[in-house]
Amino acid sequence: MSDTNPRDFYERYIEALNAHEFDRMDEFVHESIVMHSEPSSRAALVAQLDSIVDAVPDFHWETQELAVNGDSLAARLLNTGTPTKEWLGAAPTGKPIEIVEYAIYRIRDGKFLHMSALHDAEALERQLAG
Repeated sequence: MSDTNPRDFYERYIEALNAHEFDRMDEFVHESIVMHSEPSSRAALVAQLDSIVDAVPDFHWETQELAVNGDSLAARLLNTGTPTKEWLGAAPTGKPIEIVEYAIYRIRDGKFLHMSALHDAEALERQLAG
């Protein structure tokens, strides 16, 4: 992964996400990427991130575990926030949410080339339903 420390790189990426500075994604993500095993783009990722904070304005990513193997990273994150609009199929109730995200990345030339993530949508629905 060039001379960049993958852990430092990922920490800077998460800091940009938490600042909702999605215009900085060109620092972290190639223009053409593979997202969820499908060809995609940095613009599509930014649109996805914008849609998340549109529905959950105080959305926050917290890295709980990070595994690095060469140019591959795997992370377990805790996502928190209070939805104000429907998100992942769940209607907002004013209650805060806390869900686990698992993410896998591959880095080439100092930026993400492959990105995949899973959220526990059932946990989200349970938290907002009760």
